[in-house]
Amino acid sequence: MPALSPTRVRLSLLALALGGFGIGTTEFVAMGLLPDIARDLLPELYAQDPDAALARAGMVISAYAAGVVVGAPTIAAMASRFPRRTLLAVLAALFTVGTLASAAAPTFELVVVARFAAALPHGAYFGIAALVAADLMGPGRRGRAVAFVLTGLTIANVIGVPTVTFLGQQAGWRVAYVAVALIFAATTAAIRVLVPWQAGDPHATVRRELSAFSRPAVWFALLTGAIGFGGFFAVYSYVSPLATEVTGTSEGFVPLALVTLGLGMTAGNAVGGRLADRDPMRAILTMFGAFAAALIALAIASGTVPGLLAGLFLVGASAAALSPAIQTRLMDVASESQTMAAAVNHSALNLGNSLGAALGGAVIAAGWGYLAPTWLGLALCVPGVAFALAGWAVTRREQPAADGVDEATPVPVHAPR
Repeated sequence: MPALSPTRVRLSLLALALGGFGIGTTEFVAMGLLPDIARDLLPELYAQDPDAALARAGMVISAYAAGVVVGAPTIAAMASRFPRRTLLAVLAALFTVGTLASAAAPTFELVVVARFAAALPHGAYFGIAALVAADLMGPGRRGRAVAFVLTGLTIANVIGVPTVTFLGQQAGWRVAYVAVALIFAATTAAIRVLVPWQAGDPHATVRRELSAFSRPAVWFALLTGAIGFGGFFAVYSYVSPLATEVTGTSEGFVPLALVTLGLGMTAGNAVGGRLADRDPMRAILTMFGAFAAALIALAIASGTVPGLLAGLFLVGASAAALSPAIQTRLMDVASESQTMAAAVNHSALNLGNSLGAALGGAVIAAGWGYLAPTWLGLALCVPGVAFALAGWAVTRREQPAADGVDEATPVPVHAPR
């Protein structure tokens, strides 16, 4: 690959981040449109029992999360040999088709299937985009490369999700998904035009990529994200009742609370990328400490509007800073299975999404109040840190690999020339 100008590098990175923006929008916009989806696709149930209809409509969200979990390792295992730009463009095109199918599906069951199918490229896109970004940014900047691609996702929580949710509430939820499909269509074109060609790995095989799962340190890193990061989703999923029932705001205030959380995620993501480049393990432990402190601050101060907003910003910032550190750690311990490591992190985070939301709902249903998910998030930090330390202990005990690469020497992620 010839040397690129700084402008071309920035435009390429922006094209990759645009895909992250679309993914963040399509993943979270359903949360604000569930009543509209339930009224349209489950009219009889909604007329009889709106709560039951909303609960069933939540399958749209669960189906997307399941698609991420299934698609990330499956596509990553099979795709490593293909040229990366071509693969990213194909994945963005699949997002476009899957999202249009979600908008056009005539029945609830088909919408659920379409959302599952639309989510399949999610983890593979982020994983491969992270490898391309790392190659573009050069040695020693993998954490920042991962963070830059994830910037699109965090900005989606500030701009994309509120805007498309509003559009869906005014023009219909199907129009909202058409708008998201247009973002993915623009991403496909931008990748084809702006991202330079990069070869795949000619030596990659399905067996080699799957070999990542034979490494205990990989499993510990995945559990760190799935369990420890689940605490963030326990809070995120129940921001609305926290704001209205604990702080005493109106429902109209909830979008501002979510935007504040998103702004914190955007800031924390950038910081986390730089910390990950210095030392991923130290970044994970440091940011778990910051996350725990932020959760305590939110629980204590959420009785007032300023306290709620400050607490949500800090929770979003500290949690988002964990993501590039965990992904960089996975890439460190996965040896040659770089595509798999970069992709499967998003399967783990989506498991954390499901786990956090489910446990948060359980503690509320148990009558422990709307602050309970925040304290639950704090409790989940404990196993998160424990899994991170267990993975660190495993790699400390292991002998250097036969190829001379150990944990202290990051595996090269440059595309073959």
